[in-house]
Amino acid sequence: MRLSKKEALELIREADLRELGEKALAKKRELHPKKITTFIVDRNINYTNVCWVDCNFCAFYRHAKDDDSYILSYEEIDKKIDELIEIGGTQILFQGGVHPKLKIDYYERLVEHIHKKYPQITIHGFSAVEIDFISKVSRISYEETLQRLKEKGLSSIPGAGAEILSDRVRDIISPKKLSSKEWLEIHKTAHKIGMKTTATMMYGTVETDEEIVEHWEKIRELQDETGGFRAFIMWSFQPYNTKLQKDGIVKHKTSSNRYLRLLAVSRLFLDNFKNIQSSWVTQGSYIGQLALLFGANDLGSTMMEENVVKAAGAQNRMNQEEMIKLIKDVGEIPAKRNTAYEILEMFD
Repeated sequence: MRLSKKEALELIREADLRELGEKALAKKRELHPKKITTFIVDRNINYTNVCWVDCNFCAFYRHAKDDDSYILSYEEIDKKIDELIEIGGTQILFQGGVHPKLKIDYYERLVEHIHKKYPQITIHGFSAVEIDFISKVSRISYEETLQRLKEKGLSSIPGAGAEILSDRVRDIISPKKLSSKEWLEIHKTAHKIGMKTTATMMYGTVETDEEIVEHWEKIRELQDETGGFRAFIMWSFQPYNTKLQKDGIVKHKTSSNRYLRLLAVSRLFLDNFKNIQSSWVTQGSYIGQLALLFGANDLGSTMMEENVVKAAGAQNRMNQEEMIKLIKDVGEIPAKRNTAYEILEMFD
């Protein structure tokens, strides 16, 4: 029997944390009986920090006239990819701000340049927020936007921009951003043209427990329909240097207890998601490791470069050797994967 919304709420509010972890681990073992925990070696490349969306939870964005605003040149992007290849990387997580003047032709040329020069690198890029704006400013449909980028070499799109799929929450923390319905529609469209995506959730701002569960229900329903999500990734809001903190709306980070509790319930509720990722970038390596006992089967990226949550105060770093050790320490078998969650190398 599937976990209902009511049951999920009860677990969030009332379940013993240790027992909850045991249930989530048991569910994980059903899906991953070989005790393999994966990770990926990639680099997060933010091609621009110019953004007009002005999300209240973001400390990374700049306006075009700001002194420290930028758009990376092809040479700068190439240098970053060269450095990634040197350490055995296989993917770039390619995202930027929502630049008000960049249309579809800019993105086509950029993706084509990377894909032709580095065919061995998977381009996992452009959040639904970016796709939405590219579509609108270029006056073409979501499907045409995604299809044109796919033809140039875009492999998959990340789940960024979901935050909480509640328009009440979105109106407070990111009023200029696309609606929850539009976020879901873009991912549904990507799945329709054969492009896989990931689903995310950022909690810890102004959402209720009910809105968290509603978020899970929406992505579970879409996954039932399309099967196009490869993974679920959840992280906690990092408040420092953000407008939400400056305005006193959110004063502190949420607890590690809260993270593990929500992670475990997400594993139980999202029964059609094979892969759930640990957010060590926001939680630190210890809680990131503990997440493997609360339902996560993937440690995510070595994150050679990360700028967005770092701007909001998270400074956690980890290399491949550290990841392998953390995974082994909880009795699991480490494995390096690619974007499609195919195993490239095992570390027994």
